[in-house]
Amino acid sequence: MNRLYLLGLLFILVPAFCQAQEYKHIPLETNSDLKVHKKAPKQEIQITFPNLNQVSYYHDEKKLSAIQKLEKKRRYKEVLPLLEAYVNNFGIENFYKDTPLIWRLGQLLEKQGQSEKARSLYRMVLKHHRSDVRRVYSYYDSLEQNNKDYYVPLNYYYEMVEYRKSVSTFQPPKGVYLNMGNSINSPFEDYGPTINSEDEVLIFTSQRNTQGLNGRANEDLFYTRQENGYWEQAQSFGKPINSIYNEGSACLSRDGNTLYFARCESPDGYGNCDLYVATKQADGTWGNIQNLGADVNSSAWDSQPTLTANEDTIYFASDRLGGFGLSDIYYTYKTKKGEWAPAENAGPVLNTRESEVSPFFHPLYQVLYFSSRGQLYNFGDFDIYKTYRVRGKWQEPRNIGPLVNGRGSEYYFSIDSKSKNLYYARSEASDLHNLDLFSFPLPMEAHPLAVTKIEGTLLDSLTNKPLSGIISVIDLENGIEISSKYIRPDGTFEFDLIDNTKYMMLIQSPDFFTIEREISLKQDTAFQIMTTLIDYSVPLVFKNIEFDQNQSDIKEDMKPILDEVALFLLDHPTYRLEISGHTDGAGDPEFNLTLSQDRADAIRKYIEQEGNIARGRIESYGFGSSKPLREEKNEDDRRINRRVEFKLIKPEKVDRGGR
Repeated sequence: MNRLYLLGLLFILVPAFCQAQEYKHIPLETNSDLKVHKKAPKQEIQITFPNLNQVSYYHDEKKLSAIQKLEKKRRYKEVLPLLEAYVNNFGIENFYKDTPLIWRLGQLLEKQGQSEKARSLYRMVLKHHRSDVRRVYSYYDSLEQNNKDYYVPLNYYYEMVEYRKSVSTFQPPKGVYLNMGNSINSPFEDYGPTINSEDEVLIFTSQRNTQGLNGRANEDLFYTRQENGYWEQAQSFGKPINSIYNEGSACLSRDGNTLYFARCESPDGYGNCDLYVATKQADGTWGNIQNLGADVNSSAWDSQPTLTANEDTIYFASDRLGGFGLSDIYYTYKTKKGEWAPAENAGPVLNTRESEVSPFFHPLYQVLYFSSRGQLYNFGDFDIYKTYRVRGKWQEPRNIGPLVNGRGSEYYFSIDSKSKNLYYARSEASDLHNLDLFSFPLPMEAHPLAVTKIEGTLLDSLTNKPLSGIISVIDLENGIEISSKYIRPDGTFEFDLIDNTKYMMLIQSPDFFTIEREISLKQDTAFQIMTTLIDYSVPLVFKNIEFDQNQSDIKEDMKPILDEVALFLLDHPTYRLEISGHTDGAGDPEFNLTLSQDRADAIRKYIEQEGNIARGRIESYGFGSSKPLREEKNEDDRRINRRVEFKLIKPEKVDRGGR
């Protein structure tokens, strides 16, 4: 059924039907009201806080008093620069002690037309508040309702795909939540995966060696090698890396000769858990194990290191005092002397009042992945996020979507060097402490190169009002999965995709015929898509459905229209169709009756075959010349009466989301 997937390259569908009582035909068109334009990428605005790691709390009574006096006099234009300068001096404690000042600055910026900057401040209020901010949440939600993503639930996503498998020309999804199996996972907790630069060695943490210090579960480092696409039985690192103390959360240098890892409750540690480094010896064993020192480690928990691509910076998680939340992302970098500098907090964009853990820096790109329970859009408990470093600033973290993040918790996200597969630990919602390692092909939302934006608006061609529906995008070249989304309340949608790639875009709804077109994406692009609603109260009459005289064979110019009808039924499996054939009054009534039935049957059989539609969903009737629309005074009248009517029938209860 390839033709259902190759109906053209334009992104406009005006279903060409008329209400039968209007006595006119409109051809199926795909070339009107289309607006396409290339967009320059929108730069995200982030506010810097230079004092963040210099002072714990900033307070200047004189400056604050001047701001308050101007506020009382409503001299807001004068307040704005003073308040912005004051907030820019904030230390970490200000973010939860002085959140009203951040909120107020956002309001003043919004009034001055700086809405993007204002929203970044509103997000900080919501991430860092420690009081009741329901009013802020309500206001921010109203601002974001036409900006955020409305993902289709995962089980429904696969249900939609299942209907198309028998006719699709693209690769079906490969599935998610693929457990790495018994050769790697154990009945105990297994987590913290990291893969080397050659994608051949996977290192992870396991509690399978249950007897550790004081008889408690012991965390050790394990590894597995990949041979011919399969991971071998996991093996312990052994001594001296593993000990009676807890070891885990490791990462390797590119050459594989340096190992950074966490060790807990060790006598030479500064806190509960510390970061260590080990060097591979000439005989292949590990040795020269050293604590990274008091500049990096604290008197609390420090763990989960990840190296940047040039290996001069380590990001890690810590619950030391003086952070934004329960645990934060910190970093240290190598000085000119080759020493690790004092650790610094990664800032209020990445960190929240809750917990941020398990950072992973992509081996090739300036992309940081981490797990959080305090960001604004969570699917479960802990979710994985990605953030880009642009001009030295971390951008707002993005949830990498429901194909990775479920109702449970996801941690320790890692990607191979080719960005083909992901490795991470997750727990089921029913047991948040039972961690296993999972791996599957990297979805689009998590891909580091998915930065080219396609966005659009779906409107009714008659009223110019926004329409609702489900939009899906399929990668036709790489088989990378992309989550489906509901169109936003204002009719807009957007996806972040990889440029120089071909995609198929599908928009499904019970209110209009399925829109399906191919995209060759080269840069940020915006579309305006116009379509016409189906009127279920009247039959649809298509101009191109015209048979040769006295014949019932399906003609080539009919097929695009019939394919649209078949595709609609395929996407809405609870809907039915009635086809009625009619002739004019010329000729023998008995012959006309038989001919109209043959024509209706031919259309029914074509749609059933091309759409793989089950028998019984389509009924076909022939009425001959018994139901004319007009008194036949001329050829135009006879042409109007020679018609095939399509009546779509809704189920008693409309199926979910247009299905």
